[in-house]
Amino acid sequence: MREAAFVRQNKDKWVKYESLLQKYKSLDPDQLSNLYVELSDDLSYASTFYPGSNTVQYLNGLATTAHQKIYKAKKESKSRFITFFTKEFPKEFHKHQKQLLWSFLIFAGFSLVGAYSAATDGSFLRSILGDAYVNMTLENIANKDPMAVYKQASETNMFLGITINNIRVALTAFSLGVLAGIGTVFVMMQNGVMLGSFQYFFYEQGLLWESARTIWIHGTIEISVIIVAGCAGLVVGKSILFPGTYSRLKSFTMGIKDGLKIVISTVPFFIIAGFLEGFVTRITQMPDWLAIIIISLSLILIIFYYVIYPILLSNKTNNA
Repeated sequence: MREAAFVRQNKDKWVKYESLLQKYKSLDPDQLSNLYVELSDDLSYASTFYPGSNTVQYLNGLATTAHQKIYKAKKESKSRFITFFTKEFPKEFHKHQKQLLWSFLIFAGFSLVGAYSAATDGSFLRSILGDAYVNMTLENIANKDPMAVYKQASETNMFLGITINNIRVALTAFSLGVLAGIGTVFVMMQNGVMLGSFQYFFYEQGLLWESARTIWIHGTIEISVIIVAGCAGLVVGKSILFPGTYSRLKSFTMGIKDGLKIVISTVPFFIIAGFLEGFVTRITQMPDWLAIIIISLSLILIIFYYVIYPILLSNKTNNA
């Protein structure tokens, strides 16, 4: 092919690419990569058949520009970790508010079941919490230190152990969503019943406030993000049961992707909860006002990040 014919055949494409490169920030990484590949192919062809020509120089300049943009985009991707938590995830999470509400209602319902069962069946509490734990706590109560369980392990060991265990629970709640959401409901039932039984136990001992002001220092965030992880599992379950206009496989793939993002969002909060349980909850002599402030700030943080902030971002996007 003559050089003039080659130029006429590809001129419009190159002009379009040149224009796109001038406003490359609107391109997604895949589009930018495809553009670079096509320019490289044209450059290779021109270099082979028209070496030293103006066409080669022009294409070399375009390909170089595309390469620089790709390199710059890769450097900017380091901020993806921050933008995921501040923009990408909250904006997408808005569409899953209904599943979050259902997760909360399921957990709260099973917590009430746990409390009621503990109140009406004397053996239920021990079957849920275990004889060893109940006996140890009764001994701590007798020694006038009912929350001594939080002082048994070292701060660091408790922080790491609790954090890892909570993340494991979250991943389990999410992954069992593949059982049409039933597995997730089962995990929520286990944890909800345990919490309800646990709180009733201290109520029965006349220590409801003492236990609540201590446990919820870390429990406000911990329980909240377990509920969020339950939401992730319900998102997966919904994608299987109600694919809508998508094929079931496509819907399931989208549900897994969204659910995984939800679980990833909980990791920093589990780390905060683990830190609080390992280093702060053990300070049982903490004044009530300080415990209330920590619990209140924790609740405000969770509600803002998972409820209010996604709504604000969604409204901002719709009004843009």
